[in-house]
Amino acid sequence: MASYRHSPSIRLTKDMQVCQRRINALPPIDRPRPLTAVCARPIPNSYWVTPLLLACEYPWTPKNPHKPKLDALLRAGVRTFIDLTEAGELSPYVNVLKVRAELLGIDCTTIEYYRFPIRDRSLPDSLDHMYGVLDVLRDNENRGRISAVHCRGGIGRTGMVIGCWLVDSGHAKNGEEALSIIASEWCTVEKCKRYPHSPETGSQFDYVLNFHPKGVKV
Repeated sequence: MASYRHSPSIRLTKDMQVCQRRINALPPIDRPRPLTAVCARPIPNSYWVTPLLLACEYPWTPKNPHKPKLDALLRAGVRTFIDLTEAGELSPYVNVLKVRAELLGIDCTTIEYYRFPIRDRSLPDSLDHMYGVLDVLRDNENRGRISAVHCRGGIGRTGMVIGCWLVDSGHAKNGEEALSIIASEWCTVEKCKRYPHSPETGSQFDYVLNFHPKGVKV
């Protein structure tokens, strides 16, 4: 285990994370776009929203246990996982997560998992539900942790949450700019030729366009 922990690939990963944190310290307007041009994506269907936030598809495939996507995310420094799928929608990975971390020599006590279920191709049940997701993202950014947000395909629900986060965090001045940022990153992912837009539905696009941070009067 010790020899694996100190292997060149692990050191390279840590160097990349240092670079990402330096980019994160820049004002949003000064950050390169797409971020994947300077921040390597851990899996083909993923993109960096900020240097501390990854958007991706569901990261666990039990049929391929030897090279799980979870390992790639963990190696990329992801320590907080935010799952937007509903219970029973896919095979759960919460019990596997810390096992995979330990196999990679990662302290499993540093791993955090949150579930904020949203029905596929739908909207959150309430605005407070969305604010709950954003509160977790804000807390993790304040702590300098790398987080990953995902649903099933990483398209609709994920894109909607990411759009709201960009507005809520001030990385985008409004929903229109947030969607533009997502579009610039989404066009770099593997599945964009099959699914050219993120979010996925018109109502999800409208949700981002009309979103306002908590406490903002409209």
